[in-house]
Amino acid sequence: MNILFVCTGNTCRSPMAEAIFNKFNTTSLIAKSAGVAVYPNSKASSNAAKLVDKNLNINIYEREAIQLTEQMLKNSYLVLTMTEGLKKVLKHNFQEYEEKIYTLNEYVGVKGEILDPFGGTLPVYQQAFIQLKENILLLLSKLGEDKVFIKEY
Repeated sequence: MNILFVCTGNTCRSPMAEAIFNKFNTTSLIAKSAGVAVYPNSKASSNAAKLVDKNLNINIYEREAIQLTEQMLKNSYLVLTMTEGLKKVLKHNFQEYEEKIYTLNEYVGVKGEILDPFGGTLPVYQQAFIQLKENILLLLSKLGEDKVFIKEY
């Protein structure tokens, strides 16, 4: 089963979220990510890739951005957007999946949004990375409480 992180272009926030989730994950879920407005042939932003490499030892430098599809929503247990605006767009355009669409912050009980660092300096990306990591650790804790998602060893 998948968790899907969604941002605008799938070059900054959602690829970082995917990497963070999969690095610290102890559930049976697998994170994927996509964007609602992906530029063809775009790659992960260099600042996002640097932070993921440095902090998680995961290489996403050549990762191509992925356009969100309805099939991705269908195949996901949970769809987590970075902003309220993105959540509203998805719920409006994909009403049959609205019960599984939340903002990341909303789902873990944190106020605010994950602001888009696109075009910002490394410290701006670092701030987004820290916010994502903190909230994803809360998410993993919440999911770990649900015995359905405990990995079998």
